[in-house]
Amino acid sequence: MTRHEIIVALDQEIQRLESARTLIRNSRDVTADISLRNGHAKPAMRRHISPEGRRRIIEAQRRRWAKQKKEDAKGK
Repeated sequence: MTRHEIIVALDQEIQRLESARTLIRNSRDVTADISLRNGHAKPAMRRHISPEGRRRIIEAQRRRWAKQKKEDAKGK
């Protein structure tokens, strides 16, 4: 691929991206309406983990640490 072909391909990609940007900017969806009215969109709701789920994650991480510690001890 020559330098000229690369530049032409980049120009085409830039044009495609600018067209997509224009479409997005001109589209009106619910979140855009909210942000225009309030100045900001509603923050995303955070998901909460149950104590049981948190405990399972902690135990799994401890098992990974123990496995790694055991493998490190074998290597010495």
